[in-house]
This record gives sequence, structure tokens and C-alpha cells, in this order.
Amino acid sequence: MSRIPRPLVTSLSALALAAAGLTVATGSAHAATCSQAYLPLPDPGCQPGALNPDVTQSTIDSTICVSGWTATVRPSSSYTTALKKKQIVEYGYTDTSTSDYEEDHFVPLELGGAPKSELNLWPEPQYGTKTAANKDTVENKLKKAVCAGTVSLSEAQDAIISDWTTALSDLGLG
Repeated sequence: MSRIPRPLVTSLSALALAAAGLTVATGSAHAATCSQAYLPLPDPGCQPGALNPDVTQSTIDSTICVSGWTATVRPSSSYTTALKKKQIVEYGYTDTSTSDYEEDHFVPLELGGAPKSELNLWPEPQYGTKTAANKDTVENKLKKAVCAGTVSLSEAQDAIISDWTTALSDLGLG
């Protein structure tokens, strides 16, 4: 019986793991439980979005519409960096450099997103044509519309959850 060369066994093993939805990183296999197929949105099964119960239509004048309010609820970078590392593995990203991702609030703090919920935080790639920087512009415009009374808080939240890339046009703002 002939022996299979080690490089071939390694390649075949990596291929089998990939077919099973697993990735190899630093010598161990990790389940890729979240799909990249939804980019530039997060996988709705992993991050469907979560809301901060303290932010409602009746509290916006004392929460999101107050300049600097988000700084009072923003989680620490040590919390978000640790979560980002974990979620990069869950998404099966081949690029594991944390600097290439923003641990982003799917429903932004500016629109009453839950600050520390893993259902609302995800590693959003900072590369591609629709990035975290593009989403920030949408978030700011939606917050201004909510605070001006042009759009309700729930309409803005629903639009961002449905698809942030079309949220402004869906609400007649862009």
C-alpha cells in the first residue's frame, strides 16, 4: 500500500473541512457559523439587530437627540475587540486582521441600538464598495430625520435592519 504525501493529505483535509463549513486557523478547526453571503449586511441569523429598551419615540429628546449621548452607552474597546476576534472566526473570514473590520452596531446607537448585545454587534469589513464609513453617513442622516420628526424612530430602525444600503431611499430621504 502506497503512502499519500503529507502536503496532499494536508490539502485534502483543509478542503474537506472547508466543505463542512469549517476553517483552519493556527492549527485548529473552527465552525464558520455565520454567512458572508449577506454582505454588506450581517447574517440575520447571527446579528438580527437588537434595540436598547431605554430608547423609545417618547425618550428620544433625552437620549439619541442629545449631543454626545452615544458616548454614555458605547461599550469599551476591550469588550468590542474581544467580540470582534470571536466573530471574525464565526464569519469564517480568511482575513483575520482586526484592523480590517469595524465591530459595528447593526442598529446604530444613534438609532437606539443595543450597546453590548452580540445580536447587534458584528465585524463589518472595511473593504469593498459599501463599508462601515458608508453606513455611518446613512446612520447620521437617519438620526437627523428622527430628531427632526421627519421619520419615526421605529421607521428608521426598520429601514436600517431591512437594508441600510437602501434605507434613505426607502424612507424618501435620499
